[in-house]
Amino acid sequence: MKKLVPVVALFAVLSLASCKKDYVCSCTVLGITTKTTIPDTKKGDAEDACDASDTAAQVAGGSCELE
Repeated sequence: MKKLVPVVALFAVLSLASCKKDYVCSCTVLGITTKTTIPDTKKGDAEDACDASDTAAQVAGGSCELE
């Protein structure tokens, strides 16, 4: 039984680390702020998507950041 507790705890931590959830990318261009929801994704993938939006927004003098 004592060996089972660490295994269950490890499984719980790993399942939370790869959790998918909704993220919001907030972009401001020419003083106008828009928020885009990036649904059901991992944080790294959401950061990549928001970075791509940031690159496009910088062309117009704006910026984006993940909330």
